[in-house]
Amino acid sequence: MTTLNAELRTFFEARQQQIPAEIREIMQRASQELAASGQADRALTVGTPAPRFSLPSATGQTLTLDDLLAQGPVVLTFYRGAWCPYCNIALRALQQHHEAILSRGARLVAVSPQIPDESLTLAEKHALDFAVLSDIGSDIAKQYGLAFDLPDELAAVYDKLGFDLQRVNNGHSRTLPLPATYVIDRDGTIRWAFVNTDYTSRAEPADILDALDALG
Repeated sequence: MTTLNAELRTFFEARQQQIPAEIREIMQRASQELAASGQADRALTVGTPAPRFSLPSATGQTLTLDDLLAQGPVVLTFYRGAWCPYCNIALRALQQHHEAILSRGARLVAVSPQIPDESLTLAEKHALDFAVLSDIGSDIAKQYGLAFDLPDELAAVYDKLGFDLQRVNNGHSRTLPLPATYVIDRDGTIRWAFVNTDYTSRAEPADILDALDALG
């Protein structure tokens, strides 16, 4: 069975052939600068209390971490948005493992800085059965130490590619979260964490399931 990151790598290599060299250079430079910034090391990690949140879902509900934890452990994943093909691949992989997550008594939620309408379109397109939440302005991502601002030249590239982050992120076009996934126990403590500045790399669903099994 192909792993999620193997699928992401295959997509990345095919994608590189389609992107002009000057744009590839800008993307690579921004990725290297973000990796060197130490941002991932400043993100919350295992043993830390998970910051509480209350966020709107794609369907208009408001979900809180406390409500979710009342039902069991929580798998909390941060993604950049529906415009990001790597995020779409990762979310589809999580959907394929959603039943396995539920069977372990856990709840899965995905958080991005995009507006609820964008999240609803995403959820419908990929038939996602888990909640997709909107963190406008990345306020919750900031509390988890994940939020960063795009450099000028990369923001200009995203505009040129038609991502329109100004609209989909409700005026917060420059701030995005690092891709990250947390397993939070019922006491609200982070028990497993995946954080990476490389948006082409994501938490493997199998590792998430192992982390849930380790909760006992």
